[in-house]
Amino acid sequence: MGKSLDKQFARFLRQQRGNESYAVFAKRLGISASTLFRLENSDQSVTLGKLEDILKRLKARMGDVFPE
Repeated sequence: MGKSLDKQFARFLRQQRGNESYAVFAKRLGISASTLFRLENSDQSVTLGKLEDILKRLKARMGDVFPE
């Protein structure tokens, strides 16, 4: 189940980033560009605290990422 959630979060991040560069979007999220790259490729899991922080910065809700 964990990998499935990682993939859902990765898809959400890619959609939110759109055509914005990794560097600019990562700065907006308060993470490094390399961390953003790993999250978007499901190579790294996000902690609940960091997930909450990212969602606040994007003005999004948990249900926007994990609708099920």
